[in-house]
Amino acid sequence: MVRIPVNTASHGYEAVIEHGILSRAGSILKQLFAGKPPLYIVTVAPVRRRWGKVLLRSLGEAGFTTKVIEMPDGERFKRLSTVESLAEDLLKGGADRKAVVLALGGGVAGDVGGMLASVYMRGVGLVQIPTTVQAQLDAAVGGKTGVNLRAGKNLVGTFYQPQLVLIDPATLATLPQREFRAGMYEALKCGVIGDEELFTRLERCSFKELRKDQEFLAWTIAESVRLKARVVSADEREGDLRRVLNFGHTIGHALEAATNYRHFLHGEAVAWGMIAASSIAADMSFCPRSVYERVRDATLQWGKLPAVTVQTAKVIKLIKSDKKTEAGVFHFVLPKKIGQVEVVNNVPEEAIAAAMAEIRKASRG
Repeated sequence: MVRIPVNTASHGYEAVIEHGILSRAGSILKQLFAGKPPLYIVTVAPVRRRWGKVLLRSLGEAGFTTKVIEMPDGERFKRLSTVESLAEDLLKGGADRKAVVLALGGGVAGDVGGMLASVYMRGVGLVQIPTTVQAQLDAAVGGKTGVNLRAGKNLVGTFYQPQLVLIDPATLATLPQREFRAGMYEALKCGVIGDEELFTRLERCSFKELRKDQEFLAWTIAESVRLKARVVSADEREGDLRRVLNFGHTIGHALEAATNYRHFLHGEAVAWGMIAASSIAADMSFCPRSVYERVRDATLQWGKLPAVTVQTAKVIKLIKSDKKTEAGVFHFVLPKKIGQVEVVNNVPEEAIAAAMAEIRKASRG
């Protein structure tokens, strides 16, 4: 069992990583919540079918009273209307201020469940139980919650730290190959922004090896979580340092929004965003071109990504409405070298256009 502390100004908690930990969740939560408050599991139907019984059995054996609340599955349901509907379900289910929300699922369930916990009765308990690669590596740790508006991704949200994050790598075995791969791009991201060893090991690892090697997979998850824990512990509310976690997200989020969240999985859009950001960095002489080439090659080695057909004008328009844009100034996270990035605010539109042309060309290859 790996325990990684996350020490934010709000409160400290742990991300606990262990194969099969879902079946022991009850005993762990009993230690955390001595009074055994009512637990409300927010999840989606596919995750409930696969992992709901395991979790419910464990919680029941520990003496917890539980209710399951399903939300619609998919990024397009990451909206305020979904939070409102879930809040009504909590109220109907008798949830009071002592209730604890267990967000069981991928990044969408984690973001929506986390936001629900943060606003229901002005804040109830929260435990994140991520079941996808992207959520385990990134979304479940750090307290960022949010929903989308038509204008862009995560434009309405809160910072709300969980009381515990339970990460069971066993839940990844049933993921479709495309979803597993999309999540692993978040590990590459962590390598670029602050862990050269992680990046180097990943760029040398085939996708088949990555999927089969449970020990290496658990190490990859732990290293990614450690990096994020260090960053959010130092900068809980994205004042400055935490912005480095947005590497690949500026253009990535624009690609998602421009295609109505139906063409790319989140990790796939971030993958193209990382390549684009690295291309911008090289074109601006912010980093050697070899850095861009390593990021591009490592990202594309695991298989073909969905084609980029979005026009540059659309991407720039969406970036201007992104929450990372301030007073019309674009903020990009650019690599100086593998393992080091910086936030740059002088990226011209021409550099963005050149990077878009680069990834459109690469996606046709």
